[in-house]
Amino acid sequence: MFWFRIAVTLLFLSMVFEASSNNAQLSPTFYADTCTSVSCIVRGVIEKTQRNDPGVGAKLIRLHLHDCFVDGCDGSNLLNDSKADGIENEKRALPNLSARGFEVVDEIKTALENVCPGIVSCADILAIAAQISVSLDGGPSWEVELGRRDSRVAN
Repeated sequence: MFWFRIAVTLLFLSMVFEASSNNAQLSPTFYADTCTSVSCIVRGVIEKTQRNDPGVGAKLIRLHLHDCFVDGCDGSNLLNDSKADGIENEKRALPNLSARGFEVVDEIKTALENVCPGIVSCADILAIAAQISVSLDGGPSWEVELGRRDSRVAN
């Protein structure tokens, strides 16, 4: 219960930080016409993973928190090396070395790409996954503001 309270507090702080630093026009209905099943798909992957890893919720909340720190919630902590695109690897940055759950986010992204290719940003996946994780672990629920754009630069 202690870790759950810490996670919820950190998630709240990350959302406050995000609201003050993100200039995008976010909306809970951002994917209403382009990917109506986004929340159901994310929830399904998390519920499936939670059967074998009860701590997956905390991992996903922490990933969202780390994502929101430097330049707002932009998915930059999910970046992999890509020499052709000049993309840096944020996963190996010092603050993210102990973060876990990247493989769950990859599974969510794959599931979403199968249904809604090229539509849902990784930054939104992290935000949705954090909210669903809190809810599945008995915490409060809220509407997630969506429409974040993914960064291509690690900071």
